[in-house]
Amino acid sequence: MSFNYLKKIPTTEEVIAKYPISEELKKIRADKIEELKSILRGESNKFIVVIGPCSADSEDSVLEYVNKLSKVNEKVKDKLFIIPRVYTNKPRTTGEGYKGMLHQPDVDKDPDMEKGIYAIRSLHLKVLEQTGLITADEMLYPENTVYLEDVLGYVAIGARSVENQQHRLVSSGMEIPIGVKNPTSGDISIMLNSINASQKKHRFIYHDYEVSSSGNMYSHAILRGFVNKKGTSIPNYHYEDLNFCIEKYVKSEFNNTSIIVDVNHSNSNKKYDEQPRIVSEILHSRTRSELINKYVKGVMIESYLIDGAQSPDNEDRIYGKSITDPCLGFEKTEQLLYNMANKV
Repeated sequence: MSFNYLKKIPTTEEVIAKYPISEELKKIRADKIEELKSILRGESNKFIVVIGPCSADSEDSVLEYVNKLSKVNEKVKDKLFIIPRVYTNKPRTTGEGYKGMLHQPDVDKDPDMEKGIYAIRSLHLKVLEQTGLITADEMLYPENTVYLEDVLGYVAIGARSVENQQHRLVSSGMEIPIGVKNPTSGDISIMLNSINASQKKHRFIYHDYEVSSSGNMYSHAILRGFVNKKGTSIPNYHYEDLNFCIEKYVKSEFNNTSIIVDVNHSNSNKKYDEQPRIVSEILHSRTRSELINKYVKGVMIESYLIDGAQSPDNEDRIYGKSITDPCLGFEKTEQLLYNMANKV
């Protein structure tokens, strides 16, 4: 075998014991999750905004970002439901590059998964404690969900994971809303199949146990654009795209037919400063169509303290600037959120 067994990873019980969630935070989290579910059920007209860095690369800068975000939230919370992106796992298309805080809790040091597991749980708890906002993360590794499932408020299944059976099964047993992205190929049917699977009951192996799941009725779609056979980014946030997705969605007769639009990635061709324009078009489409207004319930935005992106290998890295995909800076983010609240 070519594996080198480096060290034993701590048990779930050890990780939770070191960073337990208090009864007070449990109550705050439960109330926020119920409010989010009410939006997905159509009982609330608030607009969901999942927003934050492409990857959470530094506890200090992420906490500074979310504390700034919470101040804006106080001014827009009657119209917007803000969920900070605290993405601690980063998928890499080629396998190269920064893989997130779980792998590398300190960007300047070697990967350390043991420290990473503790670091990501600590960070999610600190965001909840300091801001009262529930956090979002990506389910990149379904087997690691146990370290965070009692502290998260929202989970996304990425475009490269949407066809994976384990992602679908694990999401069916989670109590929080799950956003399922369309694949990089753009095939909507794959996303719908994944939503269908995650909304159903299953029996499977999970962390050395045979388990059963009750199905997750809050599993829903995230449209993020796609790439054609020539490698060109194709958006799927336009009026016609939204109507097409809704048509297919409604025919599927799911428990929940909510749609979130990711306004970066292939929808913006990773041109981060296009995100405000795309948000504006989506909000306009909602005013022009009762169906779009009913089903499109939020957006996902990549935003950090400083505009753009930089290499993690830079000796003079700029604090609060993304080391993965480029993000919208906070000043522009703040204005965008105020504009959104006025238009929803």
